Amino acid sequence: MEYVNVAVDAMGGDYAPLEVVKGAVNALKARDDLKITLVGRRDAIEAELEKYPDRAADRMSIEEAGQVIEMSEPPVKAIREKTDSSIVKGLMLVKKGSCDAFVTAGSSGATLAGGQLLIGRIHGIERPPFAPIMPTAKGPLLLIDCGANVDAKPSMLVQFAQMGSIYMENIVGVKNPRVAIVNIGTEEEKGNALVKETMPLLKACDTINFTGSIESREIPAGGADVVVCDAFVGNVILKMYEGVAATLLSEIKSALMSTVRSKIGALLIKPALKQTLKKFNISTYGGAPVLGLNGLVVKTHGNSKAVEIEHSIEECIDWKNKKINDQFRTKMKLVDRTGQTPAAK
Repeated sequence: MEYVNVAVDAMGGDYAPLEVVKGAVNALKARDDLKITLVGRRDAIEAELEKYPDRAADRMSIEEAGQVIEMSEPPVKAIREKTDSSIVKGLMLVKKGSCDAFVTAGSSGATLAGGQLLIGRIHGIERPPFAPIMPTAKGPLLLIDCGANVDAKPSMLVQFAQMGSIYMENIVGVKNPRVAIVNIGTEEEKGNALVKETMPLLKACDTINFTGSIESREIPAGGADVVVCDAFVGNVILKMYEGVAATLLSEIKSALMSTVRSKIGALLIKPALKQTLKKFNISTYGGAPVLGLNGLVVKTHGNSKAVEIEHSIEECIDWKNKKINDQFRTKMKLVDRTGQTPAAK
């Protein structure tokens, strides 16, 4: 059997190593074609692994890393100085080819900087974006970019659209995904300079199904499958999305528990409500891949629990099996440093 080897940052995130190790163990139990390397402090990792005597120990190993990059540290400086950190060690496993992917809930800035400095971009890709999957009324949607490139150029947004389309079709299974650009209206004359300059380029791109502009209020309803924007706009959308969802859920729970009558009603609607909330549970989609690197890096939320870690790891299996990076090169007509695409070799 051919295994997919995934390095997992055991020290990254608010609940590390407890939830990270739990998610890794669950992923191994769910997939026979998986191997995991937990990266971090050996004593802390082994203490957590003792809780799972039935784990697939033959498919799990530990890569010692004595340092941890904190969220507040300058990313580039931390990558260069903390060479024994779990993020650097994990990224190096991918760079060397020892692992096929790296999953972390640690510093976003360090993950992005390290991905570019250590693993490097695919030749021809201008900038790698963060691309999280978000729930909508019509199914999953890819938001690209949501935090990596605040000052984007039109040509970069076109590449985001192309990579996002390939990802959605191959990993999520959405055929001919609808691509839209975030705007303040659907009329073509609306938008800032970036949107106005990008619009004709997206229209002219024959490798995507471009449907025009999308307003932010249309995103939760599933108005597109791939939503393209610069990282500033995308991050605002993502954080607002999460904040509104958490607030509404809290208010609904408070209302249902406020009186005896509402508590009885809550019991009656509980099955339907639970099913609806499950549909909008963002943790079921795993983390955000950093698209366009020479190896797969997946960044999960800092507050990720085991279920999101597990799904992020499983995402890496499909990525390798579908050869997503090769698809980027061929379908986007990218060339390597010899001037050829994989298909031409």
